[in-house]
Amino acid sequence: MSALPTKSPLPDASARRPSDTAVEMNQIVMPQHTNAHGTAFGGTVMGWIDVCAALSAQRHSRRAVVTASMDQLDFLAPIRAGQLVNLRALVNYVGKSSMEIGVRVEAEDMLTGARTHAVSAYLTFVALDEQGRPSAVPRLVAETAEERLRWDEAVVRRDQRLELAARRRELRLRHGAVEPDRK
Repeated sequence: MSALPTKSPLPDASARRPSDTAVEMNQIVMPQHTNAHGTAFGGTVMGWIDVCAALSAQRHSRRAVVTASMDQLDFLAPIRAGQLVNLRALVNYVGKSSMEIGVRVEAEDMLTGARTHAVSAYLTFVALDEQGRPSAVPRLVAETAEERLRWDEAVVRRDQRLELAARRRELRLRHGAVEPDRK
């Protein structure tokens, strides 16, 4: 008797599912990670988020990646010294060479096991080829209702990013400002 496949076959070998891109990291909040209030520095948490998201983007693209933007970062609850920080990342959306990764951060009280949703973040990464130029990434196949919702929400965020960039470009032109150098 042969084993039944647990997942339906993907349309092409290079395509990936969001679950194929999942990364989970844990950090303990030590005194050097905290401010005068005994809570984690936002910048430290941002660094952990960036690493977790980069690993997810690399897992999807199987390429070197760079952070292009951190669109949204919502601190929802404090993360205290001594707590375990659990970061979970998934690719939500892919374009030609870019990927949006969502990261959920939870703080766990190690004595009670209680978990609190502390931070949500959305980052965009670009895959690079051997010469450091943007490189095509595999397709992402959203199969579940939740995966399709994450994709659709990512498209909205992408559209908002592009609209904001166009409006800022228009303002710079109107005010005679020079375009920033983008390399």
